[in-house]
Amino acid sequence: MEFENIAISSGSVLSSEELPIKYDLYVPISGTNKHFPIVIFLHGFKGFKDWGPFPDACEELARTGFGVLAINHSHNGIGNGRTVYERLDLFEQNTLSKDLDDVKVMIGALQSGEVNNAHAQLNTDVIGIVGHSRGGHTAIAAAAEFESIRCLVTWASVSDYLARVSDKEKKDWEGQGFTEYKNSRTNQIMKVSRSFYDDLVANADLLIAQRRVKDLRIPSLFIHGRDDESVPYTSSERLHIDCSAKNKELRFIANAGHTFGGAHPFEEEFFPPQFKELVEFTTSWFRQYLR
Repeated sequence: MEFENIAISSGSVLSSEELPIKYDLYVPISGTNKHFPIVIFLHGFKGFKDWGPFPDACEELARTGFGVLAINHSHNGIGNGRTVYERLDLFEQNTLSKDLDDVKVMIGALQSGEVNNAHAQLNTDVIGIVGHSRGGHTAIAAAAEFESIRCLVTWASVSDYLARVSDKEKKDWEGQGFTEYKNSRTNQIMKVSRSFYDDLVANADLLIAQRRVKDLRIPSLFIHGRDDESVPYTSSERLHIDCSAKNKELRFIANAGHTFGGAHPFEEEFFPPQFKELVEFTTSWFRQYLR
């Protein structure tokens, strides 16, 4: 069933460190008493919930009968605006443990009723999760950690963040306590503290997707672009092989890079073909398994 009208509410919930986790909640407007399952959407590294076509994808998913909660992680660096990095100090101190804890906080906020929308009843005991790139890595850890999550989709997911750490990054962290990345869109230099690496090493069994995917028993779909220039498609191949779920699937999208044809800002009337395929695979999976 498709819903023509969608309501969007926005707000923030305080993280465990009392920093705002900003969110948008998309829900179908329905005249029935139907309780809609929830899907949580996680952005990736140097990402945010309002990047490119992400909001349109969340709205499209909501039209198929889900509440969709898109969040900005508490340390993603976006400040009071929706797309501007004003808190690079927070970005520098981010870790995968903090991202995972943000998911825990938001599940609690959903189930306590702190996050809700008057236009729809939500079944907060039945939660799906979808994440892009680093967000997919966190989504896998969250799905293994939190029993309320009943269904998983990843977009171009990293499989093992420890394996991605370069010798240069290690040298930077050991020598000066941080490494730097240039944001090609904003030209900002974005620091990442050594605490990111130390957290990965200390909590690898909790955080590393390639390890946690072996604990999954829920329906799991791994989607990757064949021409991904940032995270090779073999990453999702490995995750799919090691996933212990009975219902699991691996989908490749031809001629698709890391963002599946999406760009920021996104001002087109229609999704690029590759992104459209991505959204269709995602909605079909949740419609089949998230009930």
